[in-house]
Amino acid sequence: MPWFDLPQAELREYRTAAAEPAGLDGWWSARLAGARAAAQPTALTRYRPDVYGPMAAYDVEFSGAGGDRVRGWYLRPPGAGDEPLPVVVRFIGYGGGRGLPSDHALLPAAGFATFVMDTRGQGGRWTVGATGDLGPGPEYSTVMTRGIATPESYYFTRLYADAVLAVETAAGLDGVDETRVAVSGGSQGGALALATAALLGGTVAVCHADIPFLCDIGRAVTLTGKMPYAEIAEFLAQHVGLVPVALETLRYVDCALLARRITADCLLSVGLMDEVCPPSTVFAAYNEITAPKDIAVSPFGVHAVPPAHLERQLAHLRDRIGS
Repeated sequence: MPWFDLPQAELREYRTAAAEPAGLDGWWSARLAGARAAAQPTALTRYRPDVYGPMAAYDVEFSGAGGDRVRGWYLRPPGAGDEPLPVVVRFIGYGGGRGLPSDHALLPAAGFATFVMDTRGQGGRWTVGATGDLGPGPEYSTVMTRGIATPESYYFTRLYADAVLAVETAAGLDGVDETRVAVSGGSQGGALALATAALLGGTVAVCHADIPFLCDIGRAVTLTGKMPYAEIAEFLAQHVGLVPVALETLRYVDCALLARRITADCLLSVGLMDEVCPPSTVFAAYNEITAPKDIAVSPFGVHAVPPAHLERQLAHLRDRIGS
């Protein structure tokens, strides 16, 4: 795929043309307050010590949007005991679920407690999930237009609330140093990392967002024909009367607008040949961040993260929050 977006010099200066909805902070505060008010106690169950041995793995169930129960994993490094550790909250890409603890063993091996949030109503494509949305169980789902007629009913409003409560749950667990919390993910997971860092302010110390989705969404749906943004374009091609309200809804979850609130130390990544999350949309979010930040640019990168970037992330975590 050749370069199809703006030249890199222009990417560094690009700003979204999307206008922030009036009262966005208050609107999100109300959504999160409602989720917190409906929350029930978190449950942790030790998972397969016969398999994971000294790496303690726990099956987690916590409350997300609307009090809905969301699944996850909590993993501790071998030999950590009850020592308060920095925690990395991991979010999953589109279509995937929490998978198995073995899928997330790198961070515990490097000394970081790890909390993995399952993704409601997904987990039916490339890794398994265990959490339903508006019904039981995971799905082979296409959720980009679920509830898109209003921001209150939109799927990603629920998912962002889940992610915020996941971070708060992780920060409150025994054996976690609540002053050393990081969020991390790629694609959809990168969007959730940006959103939680924005909505939780100083609670999040470090934000790693790789090739993030849901940034400058209005531009993305007209720039790329790739899924999952194409779900929106195909839907609105038929439901032309919903175009204005759908585009209005998307502004409430646009990470290019939310990113202005981030105070965490950020490390992002982008591929200049990425047709799924076009580079200008990633830079639209990056350029709004006023906190300490850096971005790894892969000139020939597509919708994937170069393996060497993982070492850069580990070094960044160790420098910023230790282990």
